[in-house]
Order: sequence, then C-alpha cells, then structure tokens
Amino acid sequence: MVGLALACAGSACRTARPPQPGARVNDGAERMPTFAGLRDQLPAPIYEENPAYVDCYWEAWRVVCAHVRQPTAESGFVSPYVDLDFNQNIFFWDTCLMTMFCNYAPGLTPGVAALDNFYAKQHETGEICREINRDTGRDFEPWTNREAQPLFSRCGWGGWDRRDQGPTPVEYRGRAAPTPPPLCTLDALNHPLAAWAELESFRVTGDAARLHRVWTPLARYYAALQTYLRQGNGLYITDWASMDNSPRNMHVDRGGTAVDTSAQMVLFARGLAEMADVLGKPDDAAKYRAEANALAERINALMWDPARRFYFDLSVDGERGGIKTIAAFWTLLAGAASPWQARALAAELENPATFGTHHRAPSLAADESQFAPGGEYWRGSVWSPMDMMIVRGLERYGFTDLAYEIALNHLENVTAVYLQTGAIWENYAPTRVARGDGALRDLVGFSGLGPINFLLEYGIGLRPDAPNRRLTWTIRSERRVGCDRYRFGDVAVSLVCEPADPDGQRELRAVSTGDIRLRILLHGRPYGFELIAGQPLRVRLKR
Repeated sequence: MVGLALACAGSACRTARPPQPGARVNDGAERMPTFAGLRDQLPAPIYEENPAYVDCYWEAWRVVCAHVRQPTAESGFVSPYVDLDFNQNIFFWDTCLMTMFCNYAPGLTPGVAALDNFYAKQHETGEICREINRDTGRDFEPWTNREAQPLFSRCGWGGWDRRDQGPTPVEYRGRAAPTPPPLCTLDALNHPLAAWAELESFRVTGDAARLHRVWTPLARYYAALQTYLRQGNGLYITDWASMDNSPRNMHVDRGGTAVDTSAQMVLFARGLAEMADVLGKPDDAAKYRAEANALAERINALMWDPARRFYFDLSVDGERGGIKTIAAFWTLLAGAASPWQARALAAELENPATFGTHHRAPSLAADESQFAPGGEYWRGSVWSPMDMMIVRGLERYGFTDLAYEIALNHLENVTAVYLQTGAIWENYAPTRVARGDGALRDLVGFSGLGPINFLLEYGIGLRPDAPNRRLTWTIRSERRVGCDRYRFGDVAVSLVCEPADPDGQRELRAVSTGDIRLRILLHGRPYGFELIAGQPLRVRLKR
C-alpha cells in the first residue's frame, strides 16, 4: 500500500514538481513514457476498503502508458496521443473521453493537448472529422465527401458493417439543404464533446489560457454542426451515433433527429457560454445560453413522451421512435431536462426492469425486445463513457447519492472482471459479472474512466476546482482512504483519512506543495481548512 508523505520527508510533498499548465508532453524525439518510469509520479490512491480497486487502477495506467504515441512528421499532428490500436485512425470522441483521466497525470501522459491534433485538422467550413489516419493526418477516406454532394451517410444507419450499401442522402424537412455542401459525410460528424472535455480539464488544470486558444476552433466547429446537422424542426441529425447495432438506428435514418446528438449540442452551447464567462465575453455567453435554452425547449416539446416519462428519438417524419436507450440520459448532463423530468430519468436508473440491472447502466433498457443479457455491444452492454455521462448528469440535478451508487457499481464490476480475466474491457455485460459479448480487450481507451476517474472521484471522493484553488474531499469509506501525489492546478497534494478510533474520531492528515483550500465532507458533515505550502495538516474529525 502506498504510504503518505506527511512531513515533507519523501513522496510528493518534497519531490513533486508541479506540472505547468498547457505543457507539451515528450516533444521532439524523446522516448514515450513507460509505466515503470511514471508510476512513482502518478497519483497513488489509498483505498483499504477494496485494494483490488487500486490494482485495477494501476492496470489501467499500465495500458495507457503502453499506447502513448508520438506523431509522425507526415501527420501534421501537434501533440502525442493515446492510440487505441483499434485501427489505423485516431478518434475524436474517444480522445475527448480519454483526456478526462489523463487530466490527473498532467505533463506525464498526453492529456487535453491531444485534442489539438483534431483542431489542427479543422476544415475551412469548421468541420472536424471524427476519425483521422494516424500516419498521414488525413481524414478517414470513407468519411470524406469526395462526391461534393449535400450531406449523406456513407454507411446508412446500420453502422460500419452496412458500408457496402452505398451513400444514402439526408432528407432535410422544413429547410433547404445547406450550401456549400459539407466536406465530410454524416458518418464523420457525431459526438460533439470537445467543449465538455475542455471544461473537465479546466477544472483540473485551471488553465484559462488554453480556453482562449481553443475558443475559435470550438466556436467554428459548433457553427458547422448547426449548419449541416440541424434539421428543420430545430433538432439534430445523426448517423448511428457510434451505437453500431442499436435498435434505435432504424428510427433516425434519412434525417431523423437523435436525442443524444441534440442534447450534446445543448451541452456544447452551455460549454461555450461557460468558457465565454471565463474569457470575459459576455455577449457570446448570452448568445450561447439563449441557443442552449431554445434547443432544450425543442427537445422537451418534441422528444419527451409524457405517458412513458422518457425521451425518444424522432423519425424524419417527426414520430417518436419508442426505443428506450441510454441516449436519453444526455439530457441530464446537458441540463435540458426539467427537475421533474430528471426525477423520472433517475427513477429509471433504479428500476431493475429497465436500467437498474446488476451492472449499471445498460445501453438498452432491459425490457426492450432486443435487449441482450450479455450486452452484444449496444443492445445492452455497459460502457464506461456512458456511465461517466450519467453520473455527471445526476450530479447536475442533485442526485449525488445515486451518482455515487452507480459509479461504485461500475467500478466494482470492472474490477471483478479484471480479477477474472486480467484485463480491462471495451464494455461489460449488464446482467452478470462479465465482459460484454464481443468486447475488445485492453481498451484503455475510454474504459479507463471506470478504474481511474471513478476510483479517484467517487471511491476516494476527490473533486478539484483548480480555478479557485480548492479541493473538495467527500469521504464515504469507513476504512483508510486517501491519495498520494494527487495533482491539480499547479500543486500536488497527499492526504489520508484513518478509520475511526474507539471515540468515533478519524484522523486526517494532508500536505500540499501549494496553498489551497481543502473542503471535507465526512459522512455529510462539512469541514474547511487552509493548506499552506509545505505545512502538514493533522486534525481529528468527529464522524
């Protein structure tokens, strides 16, 4: 078990060098980081309630370090990146999600700077292809609109396996097809999560200068999606939204509108508004908030089924699809749902007949006819990024206990499968402790969110607010818990809370390389402390 440095006598307090926000990782011809070389610099969790969680955490970092790549000269990329080895390409939405755990290893692994590889490839139209060849730096060729036609899908709406059926045009209803035509196909334009990823990073790094640098490419990307993906009803078109074999896909073909893509555009607009606040752009902040609110109103007016108390996709003819999928929960993260709609969605996550399965949350409701108990990809499998979306959305509406419950449920199941198989998997079975049917091994990748983020943020309970130099620690475990070398902003913090003594008091010790405010929530009871650089804190707290 990792020991805690309490008196600046070895460990993070004395030796850690605070990472510089926005610093490049291993530029030039330097060797890529190895796990053996980085382990003693990465955050070291302490979680005696279940040490296997910590073992799974380290396995995730081992796989990450094995997949860090330096860009080729031909690619034109500007940052190292984590390569999934899924195929010859890097993926935009996967990279967005991977930044969320790489945030905790700033200057050690490629973090949010890996998104710059995509911004560097932005087209004059504002489009960014979701899949780019890692060697050449060119858009994945099937996703290019070489025909110069109005928006179409190369694969239709059945996923990559349907690619041989030929191009299928999008039918715009209530608006003209935009001109000039896009440079990418519909297959290239999905999951606009970059603003969410940038803000998640900002909360860990406090790097406002980065927000300034990425403002223009993000605003242009948002405008391009408005131009090409907005249907005449004000909602947003998708392809199969990476849910390759989901039964929902039949309902969004030819220009149907998707609840996840529409909610993600609300999230995008709210993210731009939040960035504008930080950057002193009040007019832009007001503009994007107004657009987010207007789109949320359209989602609630057209996609919410009051009888079934759930959100559904719409066909191109405006009919609700009726398939309950995990896509509906993006409305929580986006802040699109009303409080009573959020309560209805939260209830579904606790309903064993739908989304409250053994391992939460399945990608398809368990009472749908095509639900697969073993997962079968998007017919029920549990995916770490979807659980990340859900717990963040629940927290937005105050369902913190349910968010914690789902996060720990996911962490427990991911760890149990790791103990069975020695690996972290692309997705997991919803009804038993098992990898998902057909899941890829060692996909860390977005699956690192479970063992890394969920352990640090929910198991241990650490949540940074770097812009305000504040760390909130919600302690729920009754056993010894904490973290050594926890990095956020320009500081590294080591802290531990011991089990209760016979008098019911728990000793807490902490030390930081810089001045911060430490807020403790111990079983719901708040405490506040000022940590001064290099000065150990040692207190006893009443449970």
